[in-house]
Amino acid sequence: MTTAIKHAERAHALLSASASSRWLNCTPSVRLEEQFPESTSTYAEEGTLAHEIAELKLRKYYTEPMSQRTFNTRLNKMKKHELYQEEMLKHTDTYLEYLQGLTIGMKSTPYVAVEKRIDYSAYAPEGFGTVDCLIISSDTLYVTDFKYGKGVSVSAENNPQMKLYALGALIEYSFLYPIKSIKLAIIQPRLNSISEFDLTADELLAWGEEIKPTAQQAFEGTGEFVPGEHCKFCRAKAQCRARADQYSALGDFKQMKPPLLSNDEVGHILEKAQHIESWVKALKDYALTESLKGSEIAGWKAVAGRGSRSFTNLDTAFAHLKENGIDEALLYDRVPLTVSQIEKVLKTEQFRSLLEEPGYVQKSAGKPTLAPIGDKRKQIFNAPDASEDFANG
Repeated sequence: MTTAIKHAERAHALLSASASSRWLNCTPSVRLEEQFPESTSTYAEEGTLAHEIAELKLRKYYTEPMSQRTFNTRLNKMKKHELYQEEMLKHTDTYLEYLQGLTIGMKSTPYVAVEKRIDYSAYAPEGFGTVDCLIISSDTLYVTDFKYGKGVSVSAENNPQMKLYALGALIEYSFLYPIKSIKLAIIQPRLNSISEFDLTADELLAWGEEIKPTAQQAFEGTGEFVPGEHCKFCRAKAQCRARADQYSALGDFKQMKPPLLSNDEVGHILEKAQHIESWVKALKDYALTESLKGSEIAGWKAVAGRGSRSFTNLDTAFAHLKENGIDEALLYDRVPLTVSQIEKVLKTEQFRSLLEEPGYVQKSAGKPTLAPIGDKRKQIFNAPDASEDFANG
């Protein structure tokens, strides 16, 4: 019987696949990050728990047959986790059902590996990682990734994390299977997103050769610092001088003439400024941490925030109010659940059959928003003028 290693306890490579979009774009960042401690968040811990539930389901179905009793015992242990939510069962089912949809139609029994450690050090020094599930059938390698987050939809198209996993798998299994095509898929059930991308084995190998020099630079900590969207999860993002310098470049626009900016100039300013808010937040978080440690941040100090009020004992307080003539109806709000909340309560099939199909749920068009030109959403025109909002505000 296979004993699964807890996801949070796994070793991580310096050139990890999950951080590849960062070290491929900003090669010195990996070594710069080494001086900062690793941190986690509630969202990351939720994702780890959901991955462990998904792993249990996949092992039961594909690689480690077990009795329902054994499965329930293991699952119930996970349910005791403080971050467990019932919707995790539904979302991990979505991932399993996607994989079942792939494998059921295959002509012969496929090879399936769950939470498989992959070595891609032939292309990135000391590089390794763990792929959620890989499948090999005939001459096709499937690499799939389950993402529990619901913040941003992640595309599988030319995704470097997925391609590194595929490279490692191709190296390991090409002696056993005549792999010619690669299929990558990222499944994000909480966003109803399944992103797929196909490429040939030759295209993948060519990409691997292309990134070798960049990976070597990243391992050595050499090259140029290049700030960008990939800075989001960098541990050095608050203090990074290159990131600060890109915003100081906004001062160049002070010299522009005439006094009214052209559309081109507006576009250039927005491009430079689009990540300022997250950068300032990172700076504030860092400054607060340093201030609380007793370090001096010029012009700033840590103070107590506005506290919140709460009942010392809700039941006792409400009983006291009712004893003093306060009507109980005044103490509670009866508020219907939102569409999203009801979707969590019902199973997907129930929600679809009872609400969506009869037409009880409608989706209105979203308010127009500005996005970079590379955004995959379709460009729209003839939307209400933004000035109307200001006039009516």
